[in-house]
Amino acid sequence: MKKALTLGALAVTMTVLLAGCGSSSATSTKNTSSSGSGSSKTTKIVATGSTALQPLVEQAGQAYQNEHTNVTINVQGGGSGAGLSQVAKGSVNIGNSDLFAQDQKGLDAKGLVDHKVAVVGMAPVINKDANVTNVSKEQLVKIFQGKITNWKEVGGKDEKITVVNRAQGSGTRATFEKWGLDNAKVATSQEQDSNGTVQKIVSTTPGAISYLAFSYVKSDVQALSIDNVKPTEANVATNKWKIWAYEHMYTKGQPTGELKNFLTYMTSKAVQGSLVKKLGYIPLTSMKVDRGQSGAITDLK
Repeated sequence: MKKALTLGALAVTMTVLLAGCGSSSATSTKNTSSSGSGSSKTTKIVATGSTALQPLVEQAGQAYQNEHTNVTINVQGGGSGAGLSQVAKGSVNIGNSDLFAQDQKGLDAKGLVDHKVAVVGMAPVINKDANVTNVSKEQLVKIFQGKITNWKEVGGKDEKITVVNRAQGSGTRATFEKWGLDNAKVATSQEQDSNGTVQKIVSTTPGAISYLAFSYVKSDVQALSIDNVKPTEANVATNKWKIWAYEHMYTKGQPTGELKNFLTYMTSKAVQGSLVKKLGYIPLTSMKVDRGQSGAITDLK
């Protein structure tokens, strides 16, 4: 009888131990599943707008994704006007712009938060065949007004001038017309949507003239000086070269989470000290002056 009781007790003990093991295994599986679910959650950030800013945001976005595998960043062009309009509507996370949002016609900028990430210089560019390197401000205005129609009128080749403009809503166009042409009314001409397209057209079309962000000025086009002032980063930094703009990344309201982290990354040393310079932009820290929305210049100490 004692032996039977001992065997019975042993059986009960084994049952309890097995039940305990089964419970522990189930708990472990549940925790692993929860962890896997959490790590697979992806934050998607969509930025659209300025094609002048697009290369910087694309490359910085890719670098950020490489370090943060739970984030995907989709960068699109379309022009500053489109970027500002879409972020104001809440259809994208970031509106990239060469303009202050308050300068965009027909836009309710209330609630938009500005994040400046760089400075971009812009320059008039021509096909090298024209054989011109410098024009006066007055000559530049007359070219875009259609009053000067041949490069020989400004000391170049006897060749017809073909003006290529940017589309309405382009921040690059607005900046160039304001600071390069003193808001003069320009003649009707062909219009293109992006810096990249303009660069290709000017480089392959004899007599062509347009304007580009510094980051798109390559060796196959000629950047023009204006009144013998060269379009250089050093001249932008002191406002000696006046055709420049801040690169803005607007959000609707204050950003949070990964969106906030990404925007902070855009102004980090990793981006400002390396990628910004590499791609032809000017770091905010290199500027000797600040220019407000009204155009007022303040010296930076």
